[in-house]
Amino acid sequence: MRCTDRSVDDPINVQCTFVTEFGAPAQRPVQVLFLCTHNSARSQMAEALLRQLSKGDVEACSAGTEVSRVHPLAIATMADLGIDISSQRSKHLDELRDRSFDYIVTVCDRVRKECPVFPGDPQQIHWSFADPATVTGALDAQRQAFAATARQLAARVRHMLPVLQRLNTR
Repeated sequence: MRCTDRSVDDPINVQCTFVTEFGAPAQRPVQVLFLCTHNSARSQMAEALLRQLSKGDVEACSAGTEVSRVHPLAIATMADLGIDISSQRSKHLDELRDRSFDYIVTVCDRVRKECPVFPGDPQQIHWSFADPATVTGALDAQRQAFAATARQLAARVRHMLPVLQRLNTR
């Protein structure tokens, strides 16, 4: 924080501005909302990946059109990547409807069709991912599906990150 006196005669009249490490005035971080139907796997993993890869420079949230629970294999997959999402919870998009976002990223086709209007006319992006939670059969096959989804999400987040970081410096 940088503080400057606006008047030498009035020491109480001090203006303080938050600044970045480069000396530019700081602003709110870019806000990104990831949406999927149940907010149990894809959107939860995307939220955590963006938060981790941006080192906190981007505020990431996730929600769904139906509330569920964070899938145990999503938690395990992210733990394998060194990211703890065990305290995240499934949220209905109504909880975030009054928030202003810069980007809304839908990660499933179903929620893309149902995506509501949010304040501020955020940029909408669609990433079509199969739901790893629908994979049945052996536990190993299920784990592989979650790991593949996490890798694909990480690649997309890494591709998106430079754009988001440029917005943070404006």
